[in-house]
Amino acid sequence: MNSPRNTNGRTRNRAAREAALIAAAGKLFASRGYEASTTREIAASADCAEGLIHRYFKGKSGLLLALIRLQVSQEVVDLGTKLPLAANIEDEILQLVNFEVEHMWDNREFLRVIIPRTVVDPTLGQVISRIGPAQRAKAISARLRKHPESSVLPDVELEALADSIGIVGFMYGFLRPVLLGHDRRRAKDMAIAIAKLLSRNFCYAVRDDLSSRNHLAKPA
Repeated sequence: MNSPRNTNGRTRNRAAREAALIAAAGKLFASRGYEASTTREIAASADCAEGLIHRYFKGKSGLLLALIRLQVSQEVVDLGTKLPLAANIEDEILQLVNFEVEHMWDNREFLRVIIPRTVVDPTLGQVISRIGPAQRAKAISARLRKHPESSVLPDVELEALADSIGIVGFMYGFLRPVLLGHDRRRAKDMAIAIAKLLSRNFCYAVRDDLSSRNHLAKPA
């Protein structure tokens, strides 16, 4: 009779320990770098046994992947809970670019950790690209599809638009202001300018589609 309760307790304890290890790893990776942070230090900071890192995550690289998955899943949640759907797709593009720029800036210390790892370990980089940019682009595409105006775009073009929004966010929220030392305000202004161009081009696509449909609908 006690077994189910004990099992549930162990599950909760494991979840709490995993969360503590991921949080500790995130802080140490950001402050000391991935290579300099040891599993012993991470475990001590989380008040857990070092062996749990290998048991739960198969080592430090697995812990990094778990941290990335958590970051990505949180961004997807934030897209749904912190960003109301805009009145139209043009405004949606603008607010999504702004969201991505701010998100990249807020997570700049974390990105300082994972970007070098993709260079050192290409295999890890391939995995990161699948659980990072790919998942964000999927979430952005889903938001864009909620707008009726998006029906004029084929799936491949909508995916390209979603990818472009993510790329602009990374470029002007992290790469330029953090790695290249550009003025952050100017970088953000440039991102918004690009977002307006994307919105304008989308408007042209909608207009051309409607014009084409009207032309076909006219009697011969």
